[in-house]
Amino acid sequence: MHAAFDVAGLIASLGALGLAPVPVSSRAADRRDYLRRPDLGRMLDAQSRQSLAGRARGRSDLVLVIADGLSPAAVNHHAAALTGELLPLLAQAGIAVGHVVVASGARVALGDEIGEMLQARMAAVLIGERPGLSAPDSLGAYLTYDPRVGRNDAERNCVSNIHGSGLGSAEAAFKIGWLIREALTRAISGVALKDESGEAMAARLAKPV
Repeated sequence: MHAAFDVAGLIASLGALGLAPVPVSSRAADRRDYLRRPDLGRMLDAQSRQSLAGRARGRSDLVLVIADGLSPAAVNHHAAALTGELLPLLAQAGIAVGHVVVASGARVALGDEIGEMLQARMAAVLIGERPGLSAPDSLGAYLTYDPRVGRNDAERNCVSNIHGSGLGSAEAAFKIGWLIREALTRAISGVALKDESGEAMAARLAKPV
C-alpha cells in the first residue's frame, strides 16, 4: 500500500507501446492524505486540471487512465503488460484511444473528471486494488460510459483480481476489450451491462485454427 509509484518507469513502458501519457495528480498531497481523505483522491489538483485543459480535440472514444490506487506495486508490475494486450483488441474493434493519463494519488472516480475534461465517450481506469494476504499486487479495471463528475459505482463495470496468480493479462484484456466495445455500442455501462465476455471467449477458442 505504501510502495512507491514508478511514474517515470510506467511512462517509459507506455511510450514503448507508442503511447504518450500525460501525468496528473489528485488533490491528495501525500500518501497519508490519500488514505485519510478518499475525497481528495477523486479530484484533480489545480495544476493537473490546467495540464488537461485544452487537450480535448472533440469527442474521443476512450481515455485510458492508469492510476496507483491502493496498490502502486500492482500498477508497476502489471499495467503496461495489460495495456499491451488491450491495445490490439481495441484497434481490431475500431476503438480509438484518444488520451492516456497516468494518475498519482488517485481513486477510481478521478477517471470521471478526467474523462469529462477530455470529452471521452468512455473512461477505462486501471488501478491498484487494496492489497490482500494472497495478492499484494492485484490490479483492477473500472469502465464507465459517459464519464462525468458524480458517477457512482453502479454505473461502472469492474474486472478485478488481475495479477500473476489470478486473472492473467491476456484474459483480462479480452474481458476489458469486450466490455468497452459493448458499452460504446449500447451506450451503457455498470449494472445495465452484463459481462458476457466468457461466452465470447469460449466461442473464440472453439473456432478452428
